[in-house]
Amino acid sequence: MARLVIVSNRVAIPGDRALKAGGLAVALKEALGPSGGLWFGWSGDIVAKPSDEPTRASDGRMEYATLDLSAEEHETYYAGFSNATLWPLFHYRLGLIDFRRAQLKGYLAVNARYARALAGLIRPDDTIWVHDYHFIPLAEMLRRLGVRNPIGFFLHIPFPAPEVLSALPGYEQLAHALLAYDLVGFQTEIDRHAFERCVIEHGQGSLDARGRLVSGERRATTGVFPVGIDVDEFAAWAKKGETARETRQLTESLTGRKLVIGVDRLDYSKGIPKRLEAFESLLSTWSEHRRKVTFLQVTPISRGEVAQYKSLRKELEALAGRINGKYAEFDWNPIRYLNKPVARPTLAGFYRHARVGLVTPLRDGMNLVAKEYVAAQDPENPGVLVLSHLAGAAQELDAALLVNPFDPEGVAEAIHKGLVMPTDERRDRWRRMRTVLGHTTQRDWSRRFLAALADTRTPAHAAA
Repeated sequence: MARLVIVSNRVAIPGDRALKAGGLAVALKEALGPSGGLWFGWSGDIVAKPSDEPTRASDGRMEYATLDLSAEEHETYYAGFSNATLWPLFHYRLGLIDFRRAQLKGYLAVNARYARALAGLIRPDDTIWVHDYHFIPLAEMLRRLGVRNPIGFFLHIPFPAPEVLSALPGYEQLAHALLAYDLVGFQTEIDRHAFERCVIEHGQGSLDARGRLVSGERRATTGVFPVGIDVDEFAAWAKKGETARETRQLTESLTGRKLVIGVDRLDYSKGIPKRLEAFESLLSTWSEHRRKVTFLQVTPISRGEVAQYKSLRKELEALAGRINGKYAEFDWNPIRYLNKPVARPTLAGFYRHARVGLVTPLRDGMNLVAKEYVAAQDPENPGVLVLSHLAGAAQELDAALLVNPFDPEGVAEAIHKGLVMPTDERRDRWRRMRTVLGHTTQRDWSRRFLAALADTRTPAHAAA
């Protein structure tokens, strides 16, 4: 029986409390579905001498295989090249790139070790689906080991324009490695086009009559597959969450004030400092909202050991404190800033109560918070989504109030508009966005990608 093999940086093994139920983990569990399959990736553990033999586990029809990392591998492959080089580069933050040849060497070495371990687990009829920037060269390395199975790749973050990508030393090597996949999937047409431009304009390949990127013996199809959410499940959480203890505590503490909410992990790509500045601009420009609105920003700590993230945390705490110090009254703080995670069912209840959902990343592959906020709304009295036009979700949710996240005054104007928007307009905008969500669910995303991958079955790749 054909089996789906998923490769991702982290593996959501049942009982692993270190992984939160959200984002990629939820989407991949949906892709594996009741038929099960194999999920392969990093265990999350750093050990002195990692074994090249993966640790195996199973849960019903699901199998799990994980590898540990050494401290050096974690530093070079994960913290280094993946997150200090590729992450800022792909999010257009050139000034934050920290490129080191030793980190690139470590990145390639870990991918090669993963390829060797995975090759020993692959069955002849398996379909392999690789996820995200941690594993760009994995297919190329699997091909060299003789793996001829269909291999797809999906990039969850943006793909930069070639003018940006070319800032990376040796970028041609990574771009060419992606052509070893049968299907390369992106969140938006903008990202897909950027990749095709990179390959074609830099002489690494061309488009054939079927629209595939061709380079020597390699034939790679590209496609756009926007990630969605389980809309009905999230809506049910939100409706139930209206009366949950946490939501009641929140609403009682607001004492009738309107709620603006933002939810992001701590990351410089999310534009949170600019967002706080926008809320300050709202209070400064539209004084009628003072004492009438509270902004709740939930920001769980991410990569807290990295200097840039430590600096960002200090910046946000100082900024929130300054704004509160300027505008707070003895019975009202304009900003509530939380550095702790909140469970998704609880967030669903918070979203439903919020008049404005503020989602303003400086660059984002998709951003599922925007979709969750829409799904959580009361159809009779929905809130308003204020959304960065630089988030992938803006390509679908164009009935939101789209803003430029680099313009705090413009974002403040959109927040004001959302707070005073008539009910009829709120309902109309919400209905249009809710219709879109129903057409791009998690299940649709995985089915469309895997169907497209099956359609790309071509003669086996030549070894790279």
